Amino acid sequence: MFQTMSPPRRPWPLSLLFLLGMGMASKRINCPSRCSCEYLEVNCTRQQLLEFPADIPLDTRQLILVANNISYLPAVELSFLADLVYLDCSKNLLGDDLDFTFIGVAKLVYLDLSFNNLTQVTFSTFSHLLSLVVLKISDNPYLVAIEKDAFTNNTWLRHLDVSRTGLTFLDTSTVQDLPNLRFLGLSDNLWHCNCSFLDFITWMTESNVHFPDADNITCYSPEGLRALRMPAVEAQLHFSCLTQLYKQDYVFLCLIGFCIFLAGTMTAWLAGICAVTYEVHFSKGGEEEEEEEDTAS
Repeated sequence: MFQTMSPPRRPWPLSLLFLLGMGMASKRINCPSRCSCEYLEVNCTRQQLLEFPADIPLDTRQLILVANNISYLPAVELSFLADLVYLDCSKNLLGDDLDFTFIGVAKLVYLDLSFNNLTQVTFSTFSHLLSLVVLKISDNPYLVAIEKDAFTNNTWLRHLDVSRTGLTFLDTSTVQDLPNLRFLGLSDNLWHCNCSFLDFITWMTESNVHFPDADNITCYSPEGLRALRMPAVEAQLHFSCLTQLYKQDYVFLCLIGFCIFLAGTMTAWLAGICAVTYEVHFSKGGEEEEEEEDTAS
């Protein structure tokens, strides 16, 4: 009886074993501590991180740092992640020192900075994010100022959320000049609905932008307009701004009136002096002629 012999297994090439071993080792080494890593993604959600994680793979496309205690984003470390397109830093302690932070991640498309401690947005904050499509800076209660040219370079911006912040005013040109803007969150802010804000309210009613949670886009001040929805208050503002004068307007008109009165008085005084001078000169000329005639006779 013959026994069937199975062919001997061919050993794996050493080069393949080496590559597999290096790939597994690099995956273990490059993944930041207390974070989970998948293909081109690093997730550090709810890891009580106090600082930006180290050893992030340089080819990372998606970085999630949600719900930690990070107060600072290092621009140098971020610049190493040149292929990053998605960054979620919501629910952290990021403050106002974000100028030039994102200078090295020009490919970023999605950026979430909601639920932080931002205080202002300047031109230098997001000016290098030329590919940015979604920007969420909502739920920053200390955010009180956004410069009117803050998003000048973000022409691809489609979704912008500034809801639930400390904003009282937003210049119309800040959002009007964004050609691809389709969604703008403005709800639950401290909007001051005065005559200076009328242009923005008018733009809201005429634009094709969608405003999520529109029922909560209301005026916070002045007292007479509090809790009124933004588009509905446009007619009242038109009436009050065109017919009602404020204290500073009266001061301005008084100054204008005083200047006109002073100018008229000075003009009349100068005209009188000129007339008197001419009369005196004419009288002297007449007297000299009479004396010459008497002398000749």
